[in-house]
Amino acid sequence: MSVDLDLRGLKCPLPALRTRKALRSLPAGERLVVTCTDPLSSIDIPNLLQETGDTLEGREQEGDILTFRIVKASG
Repeated sequence: MSVDLDLRGLKCPLPALRTRKALRSLPAGERLVVTCTDPLSSIDIPNLLQETGDTLEGREQEGDILTFRIVKASG
């Protein structure tokens, strides 16, 4: 199962902050799919995951839409 988080139209730092908040509420092993349009998210979200220890399972870009597939780490 995965949780979708649509952050299109939000500017830095909101996509990273909202992603952090969403990850806090997820159980370990849950997937979070984040969709955003802020180009800085391609830097901010991977950096966030380095801090939190969660896993970036995949990243796609189609036009100006960035999609990140994240797996919540245990503990």
